[in-house]
Amino acid sequence: MHVVSFGTYQAENHPRVAVLSEGLRQRGHTTTEANEPLGLSTAERVDLLRSRTGGLRLLLRLARSWTRLAVSARREARRRRPDVVLVGYMGHFDVWLARLLFPRTPVVLDHLIFAASTAQDRGASGSLLGRALRLLDAGAVAVADVVLVDTDEHARLVPRRSAHKTVVVGVGAPDAWAEARPAASTARTASTRLSVVFFGLFTPLQGAETIGRAVALLRDDPVDVTLVGSGQDLDAARAAAEGSPSATWTSWVDSRELPALVARHDVGLGIFGTTAKAGKVVPNKVFQCAAAGTAVVTSDTAPQRRALGDDAVFVPAGDPHALADELRRLAGDPERLADLRLRAAARADRSFTPEAVVEPLEAVLMAGGSSRRGVQEALRRRRS
Repeated sequence: MHVVSFGTYQAENHPRVAVLSEGLRQRGHTTTEANEPLGLSTAERVDLLRSRTGGLRLLLRLARSWTRLAVSARREARRRRPDVVLVGYMGHFDVWLARLLFPRTPVVLDHLIFAASTAQDRGASGSLLGRALRLLDAGAVAVADVVLVDTDEHARLVPRRSAHKTVVVGVGAPDAWAEARPAASTARTASTRLSVVFFGLFTPLQGAETIGRAVALLRDDPVDVTLVGSGQDLDAARAAAEGSPSATWTSWVDSRELPALVARHDVGLGIFGTTAKAGKVVPNKVFQCAAAGTAVVTSDTAPQRRALGDDAVFVPAGDPHALADELRRLAGDPERLADLRLRAAARADRSFTPEAVVEPLEAVLMAGGSSRRGVQEALRRRRS
């Protein structure tokens, strides 16, 4: 197949579309790109939605990107007609343009986030806004031929009339994360300090304040925690850490440098938020930390247990004492730590590579024979 990755996505900040493209290439398909980044983070989009004029400003910015995107897409189509158009992350609007430009080509929407639940998770509430965002979600999945979600919990959010289109594809990790893994696990002894890393956008889903409170509890323990990034809960997390000498705070690093930074640590932290959305996701960082060869400690939720099995440590969401206690135990048990690192890396090599995670999508597309009707029939057969 020839697959065109299409949209205003920003792969450096949100690597999901890069994982999908990489996986399809590894499975023998050709991938090209028609991409004109919008230049807005998720938080900035939510802030625009809160503003009275934000929706109009978002549409004006989108129109400028779409003009360039349409030219880019047509150029790619003249070189070789795509068999599939893959609309990247946050493609709620882009999927409409993809359908207009490629009316007879199967369109795959990577619906990794639902606009309504994301806005609610980040504090943008209101019945009118919520209704508008639910309509935005429903319209996006209705116009796509295939809707990708990352967990069974998110699949259940797809409206019933479009539910047959859903394919669950885990987030996975780009190959750069496994490539950054130390050739041999750095042996830690009881006399050295446990190194822990968290990276993220400090959103409610991530439970950054819980991490900060755990850091405060670890001030007298042989544990060093590096926290990378910024976002709406950064100040609350720093306040919760109470100036603990265990914490090192740093601004976001270049995405090309992040895998090597994470791989130098013993433990990678997942998410610990208590929001409804936090119970439905397996975050990027869990896949990436496992691929980089760290032990993974994250919240005890159904989707994360399914993804990680017995190869991670789970603690109750929102419980800083449980998180601190588990890190203390790992600091005092080098053998268990080494075992967890090896098991996380082995699971990543087995299940989290781009080639592995993209298999359910490839199966549907190949069964569909690069036609919209064929893909729709393949999805119905898959459901029956």
